[in-house]
Amino acid sequence: MGLTPDERRLCKEIEGRRDELAALASDLIAFDTTARKVGDPPRDEAALQEHLAGRLRRVGAEVDLWEPDAAAIRGRPLVPDGLDFAGRPQLIARLRGAGGGQALVFNGHIDVVSAEPRGRWSTDPFRAAVREGRLYGRGACDMKGGIAAMVLAAEALADLGISLAGDLVVATNTDEESSGAGGSALLERGLKADAGVVTEPTGFDVWVACRGSEYGVVRVPGRPGHAEVRQPDWRRGGAVNAIEKSAGVLEAIRSLRAEWAERDGLDHPHLSRPDLLPTMAAAGEWPVTYPAECDLTIAVMYLPGQADQRGWGSEVRSEVEAWITRETAVDDWLEANPPSFDWWSNAVMPFEIAVEEPIVQITLEATRDVLRPGRLSGLDSWYDGATLTQLGGIPSIGYGPPGFDSQGVSLAHVVDEYVPVDGLVGCAQGLAVTAMRFCGASGS
Repeated sequence: MGLTPDERRLCKEIEGRRDELAALASDLIAFDTTARKVGDPPRDEAALQEHLAGRLRRVGAEVDLWEPDAAAIRGRPLVPDGLDFAGRPQLIARLRGAGGGQALVFNGHIDVVSAEPRGRWSTDPFRAAVREGRLYGRGACDMKGGIAAMVLAAEALADLGISLAGDLVVATNTDEESSGAGGSALLERGLKADAGVVTEPTGFDVWVACRGSEYGVVRVPGRPGHAEVRQPDWRRGGAVNAIEKSAGVLEAIRSLRAEWAERDGLDHPHLSRPDLLPTMAAAGEWPVTYPAECDLTIAVMYLPGQADQRGWGSEVRSEVEAWITRETAVDDWLEANPPSFDWWSNAVMPFEIAVEEPIVQITLEATRDVLRPGRLSGLDSWYDGATLTQLGGIPSIGYGPPGFDSQGVSLAHVVDEYVPVDGLVGCAQGLAVTAMRFCGASGS
């Protein structure tokens, strides 16, 4: 449809603030917000959130900065047992519209994956560096660059006096990389909007779906015995090597993965087929003793269409259990002593929204009009768009700066993680225009 005069003025304003945008992203990178395990002390989460709150207050936002009550959020989806938020506040900042328009939330997570091995980085991962137009640092791509872009987009709208009809909300949360608890905390606080944009590094694509994942342990039983002496058959009391028996489980995993790769009905226009793989193995009590058991940690990634009626993975778990139990029963020991399954509680759910949703079409048009055309896509992993959509009833997409290099290699979670500065500018422009069109511009 092309840019209106106000939209062109807005994009020019953002282009003129390129250095400020890179500086904001650099400031965010400098805060150590490495993802935590339950019980870890806080890092720089509060300082980062206060930094953003101060900027958004300056442009007139109503700011809610709070530490969720652990008791109030206990038992909510995506919240691990024992998790608290001491020293880790969440942020909801609302720029009130003039009235009569739809509310839009920009969302991003402030936690980042570990920077280890730090010695392999070209520069300190928490001291951002710009080289040849690229901003380097832990979280530059995933996803402090996207947060910087959405905050500056909101600031530019306010500074130019472009009045939206609907509210524009900026919400940043902890705990996406480790659990998803931060997004759940936003919803427990009462976050509401007519649509959401999660500024993950999509490369200007519009993500309308993601896979869910289940993790668990397959425990393969053995029978301990002296490893240096001859053992009789297990039926006569002989030892059984759990590590050797785990080979049957690994073969069952391979065969189910192959089955999913060929099964009808498991194609998705924006996601890869479901997958199953072992990710960890642990066994043995003593070097000269047959191991009593072998624990295989498995990862299961599944499609929205495989979810149960609640939108979660109970049916996928049941299929995995039944398949492995049946396939390993060809071994007489495992037929009599089948593997057991212990599924983790911090599963995450898949989601997808209809491509006809207004936020999808408006964002596609906006990113095309700012000359950063994207396409409909999805994420094979998981992100907070699923939380907003499935748990909050806020139809949400992913849309953000570049996340892959020219060879298709992800820039996230790697040594020397980076984001192109020009990509941050284009993202901020696309977000700002999306906000004008979705919320409705009531005047200048």
